[in-house]
Amino acid sequence: MTKPLSFSAFVMNTASHIIHGLWRDKEGHQLDFHDVELWVSLAKRLEEGGFDALFFADVIGLYGNHRGGWEYHAENGLQIPSNDPMVLMSALAVNTKHLGLAFTAAPVQEHPFNFARRVSTLDHISKGRIAWNMVTGFQANAFRNFGFDSIVSHDERYEWAGEYVDVAYKLWEGSWDEGALLQDRVSGIHADIEKIHKINHEGTRYKVEGPHLVAPSPQRTPVLFQAGSSTAGRNFAARNAEAIFIVTPDPESARKLIEDTRQLAIQYGRNGDDVRFYQGLSFVIGETEEEAREKEIELEKKIDLDMMIAHLAGGIGIDLGGLSLDTPLAEIETDGTRSLIDWVKQSTPGRTPTVEDLARLQGKTTRIVGTPETIADQLERWSAAGVDGINVINATIPGSYVEFIDHVMPVLRRRGLARNGQGEAVTLRKKLFGSDLLNERHPAAQYRGAFALEASVKK
Repeated sequence: MTKPLSFSAFVMNTASHIIHGLWRDKEGHQLDFHDVELWVSLAKRLEEGGFDALFFADVIGLYGNHRGGWEYHAENGLQIPSNDPMVLMSALAVNTKHLGLAFTAAPVQEHPFNFARRVSTLDHISKGRIAWNMVTGFQANAFRNFGFDSIVSHDERYEWAGEYVDVAYKLWEGSWDEGALLQDRVSGIHADIEKIHKINHEGTRYKVEGPHLVAPSPQRTPVLFQAGSSTAGRNFAARNAEAIFIVTPDPESARKLIEDTRQLAIQYGRNGDDVRFYQGLSFVIGETEEEAREKEIELEKKIDLDMMIAHLAGGIGIDLGGLSLDTPLAEIETDGTRSLIDWVKQSTPGRTPTVEDLARLQGKTTRIVGTPETIADQLERWSAAGVDGINVINATIPGSYVEFIDHVMPVLRRRGLARNGQGEAVTLRKKLFGSDLLNERHPAAQYRGAFALEASVKK
């Protein structure tokens, strides 16, 4: 039986996010990213169109140097300037009723006590529609922005993240028992102090007494997203994530990754289907196949290949800005680019890949071109491979989403690949998993009632 896919819109509060150069296109409104009305109108359109979530990527530092310095990024608008998505969540929450609102944040940028407080507040404002994309950060500039001499090593960042989420779980799930907030006008008792607890966390990086200053929100813990692909990242996701964003080149690759990760989740005491998978894809839509291909050719002309290189290579700290597009990648292989080079080779069988292939890699491998019917055919293949949702990447805002909603979603609904309507307003977790709260297999669940038990033992 066909299962409906979940759809999220992958955006960033900046002018140029993934498909670079399109901020110059007259049909796009990315240049208005400072204007809250752009995001409010987009959120409303996505909600009406059947999307489950509006997902904001974020960075807290510059990508690695391009052409010898950082100035290139600012001059070309490559994710700078960019605004804080958590601040934007409040405006979007009060202008929507069904749409999930996901933001990205890393441990380095905020102490977990204050972070947990802000997230709980947003979950209250949205009536339970907040999600957190848990990242560790990968830009050296970001760590220097927060007082570090250099970036913390990869695996240590995940150890740090492990303690960070543990503190948050204790605050969200354990600090307040169910029924603690009484608000009884007659007795004058606002809260039952026997059901509110300090967490007294003492770890490697944090010492947090508590209690949590916010009473439990509709979800308590926000829906937890993650996107790490390394061994440490996948283990972190298998233990903590409810949904994982993936960017695989084809459905079969997705199937293998999904099956492997589900097995990892089982090793951490969870069920394999406790974790959902969202594939990142962009779309070029035409009334005919010929029209779609012509539109793709026009899109390729608008993409700034140098910015694409700056983004991909800068993300791993390699400066390829001085090389021509026809430079063979074999001439620039380093340990830092090994996995990226291998990915490009897989996408260019039978010939030597070049820097231009690298520049076009992300757009080409995650792009589906065709009519609404042939796009639906492809999405059926992704669904059959085990993908639960699609993270829709845009070329223009709002155009990419309006076109998808108007032309592709009706076909998907007819095939049972998209839900019909939003139904009643519920929390994001209930929409995706059928329950407001994390299930008992999630590691955060161990803290429910744990501090009440500690208090009774001390007595």
